[in-house]
Amino acid sequence: MAGRTPGDFGLLLHAARFAAWKHRHQRRKGAARLPYINHPLDLAHALWFEGGVRDEITLAAALLHDTIEDTQTTVQELQGEFGETVAEVVMETTDEPSVHWRVRKKLQVTRARTASRRAREVRLADKLCNLRSLVASPPQRWTLERQREYFDWAKRVVDQMRGTNAELEAKFDQIYRQRP
Repeated sequence: MAGRTPGDFGLLLHAARFAAWKHRHQRRKGAARLPYINHPLDLAHALWFEGGVRDEITLAAALLHDTIEDTQTTVQELQGEFGETVAEVVMETTDEPSVHWRVRKKLQVTRARTASRRAREVRLADKLCNLRSLVASPPQRWTLERQREYFDWAKRVVDQMRGTNAELEAKFDQIYRQRP
């Protein structure tokens, strides 16, 4: 973190490069099989352009939000590269991999309300972007029922975070109306 000052965009460029490297071999689940890095970039884009978020910690955490969950990245690595605060926000948005997926989904709903504002904004952008991806290119093996269940679960998570960012919440509600 040495040599970086607030607002110099160095943190964001470093986070984007780090995330791109960590996700370099991954693809999204959708039929289009887009490079995975598009997802964290979409979150940062939604936060900046749709949510009016200018906090570099939040934006960096959005770029890094899936690195611990989906790559070989450790929390210690994030702390060393990006500092304690960014690592904490990423950890707040990371699901516990050792827990059954149904429990992980329930935990996201119950923990959403008490998460930090930064983590709530990242989570809001994540749910918004995930629904957009589902509408644009649903995974080939996902039934209509599974898509609907995901939409409804995402709404339960977002409903716990109402009052965090009105612009992102309105965008989420807009895409939710396209529920299959």
